[in-house]
Amino acid sequence: MAFPQSVLTEDEHVVLHLHPHWRALIRPVLALVLVVAAVVAGLVLLPGGGAGTVGGYVLAAVGLVLVLWLSLRPFLIWRSTHYLFTNERVLLQEGVLSRDRRDIPLARINDHAMSQSLGERLFGCGTLTIESAGERGQTVLRDVPGVARVQTTLYELAEEHHDRHSLDDDEMREIIEDVRRDRPLR
Repeated sequence: MAFPQSVLTEDEHVVLHLHPHWRALIRPVLALVLVVAAVVAGLVLLPGGGAGTVGGYVLAAVGLVLVLWLSLRPFLIWRSTHYLFTNERVLLQEGVLSRDRRDIPLARINDHAMSQSLGERLFGCGTLTIESAGERGQTVLRDVPGVARVQTTLYELAEEHHDRHSLDDDEMREIIEDVRRDRPLR
């Protein structure tokens, strides 16, 4: 479930491509281990014969549904969630069967903040909050791996974008002089 390069513009390039931190997979893995252990224990403890065989099939079916819901589903959600930072924007994409994508142009980013709980600090991840101009306001990215580095990179990208798309004093003076030459003041 790689991120499609076709969504990038011609001059745009990827600086960071992240998924949520692997710690988001701890519960699904624990659920998998517990469900498999419960199914195995149930199969061992069930009596032999007709009722035990039917009970074994029911137990295996329930175990399969639990594994799909508690382990495979969260893994697919984790794998299909993308945090993409380019030289032009921040793209957030999630969804397994349906897909939601949000683009935040670097020019619209007003503020960004990171926070880490003690557990997140131990795992090396955290929460990044991006505030942008527009209808939606804040966007919260949870379980961002290396969140301090990502926040610094976002700051550098926003500053670089601002510098590329703004005029310095000399360029501004030239424009003003050209305008004055073309249209004298009345």
